[in-house]
Amino acid sequence: MAVPADPVLMQILELRAGLLQAIRGFFEERDFLEVQTPAIVPSPGLDIHLAAFEVRAATGRPVGWLATSPEYQMKRLLSAGAQRIFQICPSYRAEEHGRHHEREFAMLEWYRADASSNDLIRDTEELVAFVADALDQPAPEIQPPWQRLTVDEALQFHAHLPLEAIVNDEERFFRVWAEEVQPRLGNERPVVVTDWPSSMASLARLKPNGMADRFEAFYRGVELCNGFGELTDAVEQRRRFERDQATRRALGAPVYPMDERFLQDLTRGMPESGGNALGVDRLLMLLVGADSIQAVMPFPEERL
Repeated sequence: MAVPADPVLMQILELRAGLLQAIRGFFEERDFLEVQTPAIVPSPGLDIHLAAFEVRAATGRPVGWLATSPEYQMKRLLSAGAQRIFQICPSYRAEEHGRHHEREFAMLEWYRADASSNDLIRDTEELVAFVADALDQPAPEIQPPWQRLTVDEALQFHAHLPLEAIVNDEERFFRVWAEEVQPRLGNERPVVVTDWPSSMASLARLKPNGMADRFEAFYRGVELCNGFGELTDAVEQRRRFERDQATRRALGAPVYPMDERFLQDLTRGMPESGGNALGVDRLLMLLVGADSIQAVMPFPEERL
């Protein structure tokens, strides 16, 4: 006897299948190679705002962490000669939960050798429009090009504060950003925010103006992606990792190890590149007008 189908779940599965097919079609048309990297990694990243899941063997011996992002391993592929690569994979962040967060979520990352952050911004604009059309969810406001603002312009316009007034107080910066700026970003059409403070460069290189070559796209107040003109200087990257470890130690947060093989591959040489990380669940949520990513996931944590 056939079991009656759950119409809501079936719709979610069909939407996600269409989304994944569209993403793959977009990158295949542009000669990108789809890759896979491990879920268990020797370092989950040192970003002070992320918490990772430690993985232990049955004996209790630590064997690594669940990847918060495939970034390090994908950049190692660039160092090995890959030119255009993309990946859709689960990523894991231990302390993230809410309407726009799950501890396990789907990440799309792509990297291009010999590309700038502007190239990656154009990729992002075209990708979102392509996927929207494929899902029969076209909207005039998402057609490229998108609006662009610097961090300083966004702060002045939405919070009436210049960046210089709060750049040295990171706690205040993120509070103002979360409460006064981000909810107002991209409500009419998507906006790309560039020129982040150098202290927030993470794995991005610095621009001639001293700002981080980093961008984030926002749509309807939701951060959709975080991209870089990639840092290729292994000495500078190690210095930043050491600074992040010291900050985590001072805050009493777990201090994760550096990925030495990633640093070794940077030393051997990585081409000037651009990369971007985009939340797949958030993209689908925004395109279909859902009010949370849980609404477009077959098994959010609350249903497990």
